[in-house]
Amino acid sequence: MNLDDIDRALLDALTEDARASFSALGERVGLSAPAVKRRVDRLVERGVISGFTVVVDPQHRGWTTEAYVEVHCQGTISPEVLREAFLKVPQVHAAATVSGAADAMLHLVAEDVRDLEQALEQIRVGAASVSQTETSIVLSRLIEGRRAVVTR
Repeated sequence: MNLDDIDRALLDALTEDARASFSALGERVGLSAPAVKRRVDRLVERGVISGFTVVVDPQHRGWTTEAYVEVHCQGTISPEVLREAFLKVPQVHAAATVSGAADAMLHLVAEDVRDLEQALEQIRVGAASVSQTETSIVLSRLIEGRRAVVTR
């Protein structure tokens, strides 16, 4: 689907604040509220926008430990098998197959280091072909959702 400049501006605005009113979005992109609603509806219909969601900062749940984990597998394993194994681990915030030495990369958010360790163990035994993991614990976030994160 070809997006025009107004569609791109709408997507940028919605990415920054998905709860913005059609009126506020219209002010930003130079359209009336009804015209914005029609455009947003059309973007949803065409699959450009796949949904609206709430993103809860894990720290508000008391989950303060983040890590990125490279997953290495023995032999060949399908992405579907990995996906099913990773879905069983609640600390897996995001997962992707990747090129390079690792087979997959995970973003984990855990309550603390002990919780992270339990999640890693669950990952290692959850997909029988996982041979090793390499974990990097996040010290601070610098950019998130294409916005700079203010450090304390």
